[in-house]
Amino acid sequence: MGGRVRANLNQTMRIKGDTDRQMVPADVVDDATLPLSLYVHIPWCVRKCPYCDFNSHAQHAGVDQQAYAAALLLDLDKELASQAGRPVGSVFFGGGTPSLLRADVLDFVLGGVARRLRLVDDVEVTLEANPGTAEAARFAAYRTAGVNRLSIGVQSLDDAALAAIGRIHSAAEAVAAYRLARAAGFENINLDLMFGLPQQTIEGALDELRAVIALEPEHLSWYQLTLEPNTLFYHQRPVLPDDEQLADMLDTGQEMLAAAGYHQYEISAYARDGRECRHNLNYWQFGDYLGIGAGAHGKLTSPGPVVRRRSKLRQPDAYMRAAPEGAVSNERELRSNELPVEFMLNALRLRDGVPAALFAQRTGLSLETVAAPLAAARRLGLLADDEARLQPTERGFALLNDLLALFEPE
Repeated sequence: MGGRVRANLNQTMRIKGDTDRQMVPADVVDDATLPLSLYVHIPWCVRKCPYCDFNSHAQHAGVDQQAYAAALLLDLDKELASQAGRPVGSVFFGGGTPSLLRADVLDFVLGGVARRLRLVDDVEVTLEANPGTAEAARFAAYRTAGVNRLSIGVQSLDDAALAAIGRIHSAAEAVAAYRLARAAGFENINLDLMFGLPQQTIEGALDELRAVIALEPEHLSWYQLTLEPNTLFYHQRPVLPDDEQLADMLDTGQEMLAAAGYHQYEISAYARDGRECRHNLNYWQFGDYLGIGAGAHGKLTSPGPVVRRRSKLRQPDAYMRAAPEGAVSNERELRSNELPVEFMLNALRLRDGVPAALFAQRTGLSLETVAAPLAAARRLGLLADDEARLQPTERGFALLNDLLALFEPE
């Protein structure tokens, strides 16, 4: 973010080995009271975008959506062996393109989830949708099935830019999808919009942002196009705006968003008051989450405390075959000297940070464990001088990678 100022970190102190860990009493970390969410991965798209590094696959005519849905519930049964009874505050269908799911298949999955999990009364249920797969009848059926938040991948409102980044919809279809969602009864909608697109001018980026703001969604994910490894764009690089242009887009765009009543609560997330994405907030506050579906990731805390990360087989066919016996591809326990940076990597993405006490509550480590890097961060002006909060300063928010580097294990 910004990227115009750089700190000299040569003299900073880093986290040392496990021998220096100071644990808090075991009852401070209680997995039964940690927030829990559910992520459901839908791995198919109409076509793979050249900038996308997510686990997604082009959907073919032989895809058996019902078989995949059954595998999801078998996967969930395995996950619940140690997590049964914990309340779940949010469910998120991500992808891929979840809006490719038939409404009856989504209803089957959500019904199975509701029978297996203790969902809170006001559970947030989000589904990602692409304008090219939007249908009025399908949106209405999703709403009936229990989805109460849509995240629509607009990405651009310029047809030439959409073609350049491989999207299958037009600007008009993106606006139409938003209107369809409103007509279907959705009162909580996020719109994804990128800037820094191939050949994009500052004026063009701001015009697109202005047009999306005019639609008045409750939430906006506004973020810069980046060239990720293992993508077509990484190997066949398009011409992108330079750093000065990107900085001007960002600075002016953030002013526009604030003036329109959208507060930036995370690096690329802007919301009306009370409309922050609860599912993503749980990630950033180092809560627990179950992950089901091909390539899905989860993070769970058990007494000790022990924090484990788990991922599932990435290929849909292999995932479905393995689901009855368990589709886990990798699982590992985080070492205690990894926990500080894992926690900070999430918590310091939040502009307001988190209460300092949350560090011990979510990691089981005493705050004294990170006393040296905290002092270094405050000395460098990257972290607010507030013992009660872990909050990046404006400088720290702009230089987040430098701030996080202080918490890396040696």
